[in-house]
Amino acid sequence: MNLDSKIFRAYDIRGIYPSEINEKIVKNIISAFFTNQLKTINLKTVVIGRDARLSSPNLYRATISALKIKNLKLKIIPVGMCTTPMLSFLVNENKADFGIMVTASHNPKKYNGLKFFDKKGIPISGTEIHKIISS
Repeated sequence: MNLDSKIFRAYDIRGIYPSEINEKIVKNIISAFFTNQLKTINLKTVVIGRDARLSSPNLYRATISALKIKNLKLKIIPVGMCTTPMLSFLVNENKADFGIMVTASHNPKKYNGLKFFDKKGIPISGTEIHKIISS
């Protein structure tokens, strides 16, 4: 898979929408990550949220779609629009194995991205995600 490595940042995956990150790129990232992770980790439940950016609903739907298309047999808990701390809380509250937030945090509105959380609600860096999907 040919993904631009510059979107994989220290704290998240982020780029300008739609040139650097878009629905197709999100689907590729989600597909590669979960296919790779299911070989080593027993993932069953994923909580997914999004921020209020105009591009977030499309990327949110692409994220959910990618998880369903891969037929990963995951329980998907879509929470819709929420804050990033709320998504972290919901991962713990739902005893989920993973969380994905569609957001570019404090960056200008032309940006969007993904923030991944482990089962403790702790963010996983974009650089770590890149290592996982590249292996």
